[in-house]
Amino acid sequence: MLKSLIRRHADPGTAPGTLRAPVERKVDEVRMRLLRYGAWGCEERELTTVAEVEEARRVAAGGEPGVFWLDVVGLHDVDVLAALGRVFSLHALALEDVVNVGQRPKVEEYDDHLFVIVRGFHEDGDELEPEQLALFLLPGVVLSFQERPGDVFEPVRERVRRGKGRARGMGADYLLYALVDAVIDGFFPLLEAFGERIEDLEEELIEDPSPATLERIYQIRRELLHLRRAAWPEREVVNSLHREETPHVSRETKVFLRDCYDHAVEVLEILETYRELAGSMLDVYLSSLSHRMNEVMKVLTIIATIFIPLTFVAGIYGMNFDVMPELHWAWGYPAALALMAAIGIVLVVFFKRRGWF
Repeated sequence: MLKSLIRRHADPGTAPGTLRAPVERKVDEVRMRLLRYGAWGCEERELTTVAEVEEARRVAAGGEPGVFWLDVVGLHDVDVLAALGRVFSLHALALEDVVNVGQRPKVEEYDDHLFVIVRGFHEDGDELEPEQLALFLLPGVVLSFQERPGDVFEPVRERVRRGKGRARGMGADYLLYALVDAVIDGFFPLLEAFGERIEDLEEELIEDPSPATLERIYQIRRELLHLRRAAWPEREVVNSLHREETPHVSRETKVFLRDCYDHAVEVLEILETYRELAGSMLDVYLSSLSHRMNEVMKVLTIIATIFIPLTFVAGIYGMNFDVMPELHWAWGYPAALALMAAIGIVLVVFFKRRGWF
């Protein structure tokens, strides 16, 4: 089941750039993890205050060149977010979008940084909870903001730690690509699970459809709709990063963004296929109910048709007129029963030969 995507935005009339904490608090305190790396190696540590972040950035600026990735988990402390905005000179409107977690995936370019919003989904037991991920790209710096721990970025961190792939030899724009690609690739396990659920529902539709089956069909359709609402604009985000000219993204990284765009298109194609399957399952369910009703009506009609002539015979001999010779005949009652039985057998044989049952 997918939790509601409706989130609170700023109240009407609020001044632009006003930071207001989300209603739902996902973590007890804001956590900041620094991952700094380059061709020289990698260092990773937790930072507890904005002052530590500012000092770490100052040290990084005076040290060997590399990528400065600060991952911030928790959006409820707007004072911390505002302080980070001052340290990295982030635009107030972008910070407002960070805390207003109902944003549509998008790309916005400011003078000295690029702002990207993507949407992922966090598995909470049997429920899928949508989550907004905000990314800032500055020269040599990537900032990521998320509501709760347990993201899809861990494979990216692991590649950086182990020095696998191109991450350590590329710039911050490549890290931005890797994070966006991780979010999009996170859709594939979800879609595989949806595929298995759809297969189970198809078997249930054929074997024993019930009102509970219809409820599950509607639930899958709603969840697929929410996934599509997230995946569709994310394709446009990747397309914008790939095609639009910007000094923040190098030509070399755009080659990888093209591959990321292919993944986004594949996700949408699978989603559309599953939505069509879910829609066709609804049609199959309604057809199955109609077929079952027709079978019941056919059986009842056959039974009624057989008993109509029997009722006619019983009605004739139930009038009890004295002039009816069969009333005083010793074999009249057995003969009437035999006649009705013969009529019934003839009708059953006739219906059977016509293939009506």
